[in-house]
Amino acid sequence: MTNWVIVGLGASIGALGRYWFTELYKKVHPEFGYHATLIINLSGAFILGLLFSFALNDSLYGFFGVGFCGGWTTFSTLNSEIAGQIATKWQRALTYIALTYGLGLPLCALGWWLGNSLFG
Repeated sequence: MTNWVIVGLGASIGALGRYWFTELYKKVHPEFGYHATLIINLSGAFILGLLFSFALNDSLYGFFGVGFCGGWTTFSTLNSEIAGQIATKWQRALTYIALTYGLGLPLCALGWWLGNSLFG
């Protein structure tokens, strides 16, 4: 199977999972729908770090790392939600930015470390 098909299948599954999780989260917490994007992006950073530690072959990394994690996480929604908050809730927007980037990189590193420690 060619790499673009493998990546596309992973991305489809990740995007559908993101959609499902976001809709479910918004039903439970309608006033904090943007938290779903934060959870998705932070978990994606962790999963990507974990996957990187496994030194997967190109096809598996393409499916899970590039495809699934690429479809699961969303930079465009993050920016759209931040832009929507800046005008009226700028403190919330700054907190959202700080949490996303301040926790995203450490979670990616934690995933990599755990993967190497437990499975390496």
